[in-house]
Amino acid sequence: MTKYRRASRAARVLLPGAVTVALLAGCAQGSGGAASAAGSTSPAGASPTAGAPSAGSSGTVTPAPTGRPAPGTLLVGDFGSDTVTFVDPARGAIGSVKVGTAPYGLVVGSDGRAWVATAEGVAVVDTTTGQRLALIPYETDAGPVTTGEYRGGGMGIALAPDGRRVYVGVNVPGGNGTLEVIDTASLRVTDTVPVGRRPFDVDVSRDGSEVYATNHDSFDVTIVAAGTLEPRRVEVAPYGTEGGLGSWLKPHYTAVRPSDGKLLLPFEGERLAVVDPRTGRTTIEPMTANTHQHGATVTADGTLLTVGTGPIDPSEDRGPSLTVRTPGGAERVYPLEGPHETVAVSKDGRTAYVTGGFTRDGYWDGLSVVDLDTGDTRRLEAGSRPLGVVVL
Repeated sequence: MTKYRRASRAARVLLPGAVTVALLAGCAQGSGGAASAAGSTSPAGASPTAGAPSAGSSGTVTPAPTGRPAPGTLLVGDFGSDTVTFVDPARGAIGSVKVGTAPYGLVVGSDGRAWVATAEGVAVVDTTTGQRLALIPYETDAGPVTTGEYRGGGMGIALAPDGRRVYVGVNVPGGNGTLEVIDTASLRVTDTVPVGRRPFDVDVSRDGSEVYATNHDSFDVTIVAAGTLEPRRVEVAPYGTEGGLGSWLKPHYTAVRPSDGKLLLPFEGERLAVVDPRTGRTTIEPMTANTHQHGATVTADGTLLTVGTGPIDPSEDRGPSLTVRTPGGAERVYPLEGPHETVAVSKDGRTAYVTGGFTRDGYWDGLSVVDLDTGDTRRLEAGSRPLGVVVL
């Protein structure tokens, strides 16, 4: 019997006595520390340009370089230092910008502005000047501003194809989250849509007509019509929902397949859930890495890359890895050293950048750079507990 067929829910559900330590998530117990919210609000609804360190931050920040970044420069969100860091793929970190407490996801538009989901609000960074332009507070009450794995505030974030709207998933500890819609011209939150629990990831269809919030703790994806903002829930639970909040077998990140707009959600290096957002139907395809999986992205030709964070059950599962899956389903698995979280791909499709930040214990301060032709991997300095990453 293959691993794909015999995967045991019981092996990946926290024992009843341990469920209480993971009540707010289901990957593992998190750490957290209190931090105060940022200060005043400008007339446009966003706090002014930041100069001082944000709440919960410490240490010295090397100023970011000015001028348009060289093609291929990376921008990573430093969950551990309240910054985003510019990274030269050859030399490492070259400068940082304070953005707000515990940044999670980030996205960059064609105008060079980066939008960063922090615990306090969405930070807007001009990547050509290396300055934070604004911090847009959330409309959702996500509780006190804190750090740590289960903090409230922004998680997944995406930009509409026309650049006019940003969509951010806001985590509300202990309850359902929201999808907040930001007008990129006025820098205001214009709408709030209810979604599921802990929206790890947010994606947009290629034509901009739909937004997808991947909700970790409610085993679902919320599909939101961009025009009407009407939400509908699609359960994505290829192992079932046994274990509830204590289960490890939940969705984390989604990639939208370019060829047909279907949603690709990897689970445990064993099962790829392919969701048709039109019908809500899910089909399952086998995977081969046999490891707990988080981040996912897809290239223009439909190649899926997904990050394996390491084993849940060391007696059955393999270690950290990066899976590269062709549109036809053939996979190559690249072993990695230590846990990782998310992945971005160079413009030529030959290099993957995998962040070492990780939302559970075991994170490290850097990126793994994977040559997808040779399989060679090297480590690169890249900020403090980097989670999100984009290629500029």
